[in-house]
This record gives sequence, C-alpha cells and structure tokens, in this order.
Amino acid sequence: MDPVILVFLAALVTALATGLGPLPFAVWRGMSPKAVSICNGIAAGLMIAASFSLLKEGVELSPIRTILGLLGGFVFIAFSHSFIARHDDFHIGAIQGADALKMVMIVGIMTLHSAAEGVGLGVAFAGEGNLGEFITAAIAVHNIPEGLAIALVLIPRGAKIWQAIGWSVFSSLPQPILAVPAFMFVTFFTPFLPFGLGLAAGAMIWMTLSELIPEALENASSPMIANAVTMSIAGMLMFELLLRAI
Repeated sequence: MDPVILVFLAALVTALATGLGPLPFAVWRGMSPKAVSICNGIAAGLMIAASFSLLKEGVELSPIRTILGLLGGFVFIAFSHSFIARHDDFHIGAIQGADALKMVMIVGIMTLHSAAEGVGLGVAFAGEGNLGEFITAAIAVHNIPEGLAIALVLIPRGAKIWQAIGWSVFSSLPQPILAVPAFMFVTFFTPFLPFGLGLAAGAMIWMTLSELIPEALENASSPMIANAVTMSIAGMLMFELLLRAI
C-alpha cells in the first residue's frame, strides 16, 4: 500500500474511534441536575488528564515551545470565549445561549487537541520501525474517552446521541487531514508539534476551570465533584499506563 494512503487510513481510524465515546448514552438517557453536574466533573477530570499527557509529551520535545503554546492556548480560548459570549443570539439548532456556547467551546478545544495529535501521528509514521502503527493504536483507543468527554458536555445540554457522535468524529477530523502533510513534510512540521500540544493543553485547562467545574458545583457538593474529577483523572492516567504496557 502507498505510504501516504496508509497514513491517511490510520488517521481516519483514530478519528472514527472518537465516535465510540458517546455510545454509553444510548443506554443512559435521562439525567437529573445532580447527574449533569457529576458528568461535568467527569468531563473536567478527563480533560485535565489529557492536558497532563499533552504537556508531558510537549516538554519532552521542547519545554520552551510547549510553555509558549500553553500560554497561547490560554489567550486564544479566553479571547474566543469573550467574543462568542457577546453574541446573545448564538445557537446550535434549538440549543441557545450559554449551553450552545459551552458546546461549541468543547468541540473547538477538542479539535485543537486532535490537530496536535494528527501532526504527531504523521511525524511518527515518518520515523523508524513500527512507531506509526503503535501511535495509531494508542491514539485510537485514547480517543474513545475523549469522545465520552465531549458527550458528557453535549448530551446533558440537549444534544441527541447521534449529534454527539457526529461532533465527536468531527472534532477528530484534523487527524487524517494533518497526518498526511506531517508525514510528507516531517522536517517542517516537527518544530511546531510541542507548541501545538501546549496550545491544546492550555485551552482545555482554561475551559475546565472557567466553565465545567463551576457549573458542576451548581447542583452537587464540592466533595462529590472533587471525587468525580479525581477519579476520572486517575482512571484516564491508569488507562494510559495500560496502553504503554501493551
């Protein structure tokens, strides 16, 4: 198989895997306000854990560029939030106002995250040995809880499960789009990778602290949300350890 086609198909698999995340909601449909708050806490924990992983990977490549990306992520997401919030009539389908704002922000942040992963995937395939195949498998499995994090924010705010699946896959489309050029022009893309990783981490941390955790505390006690955040961070990190051990 042509290497370029192989890279594209591998990245496409990782994007489609994100759509598996919302599937638990096919069984669990009704949610009380407390359940919505706990979902926000779990999503926050998953995003914080993902941020840890992105920063660790970026620092190993270039600490300075990762820190610059982290600060850039803060500035970018804060500006974007302020810009969108000024439009009171903002809506996604029948969902309006603050709920629509949170939905577009979470999908946008995860799309930034996926862009960095897409570049990393392409760079990995340009390396030696079976690194590309390993990274493909790791990202594909890792994308499932990321799809769940998106669903945990979208579905309690009125999105249908098929919409959550669609937005989850959409958020990962930068992976097949960017993996191919990163593979073909690895020398050009490699220096930008740590900045991109830091950018995605900064955006996720800001969104978590500014939106998800405060909203989670509206209908659940702080110990309950702390438990949800901590356990989801621990679960995500354990999941990544198991991936590395396989």
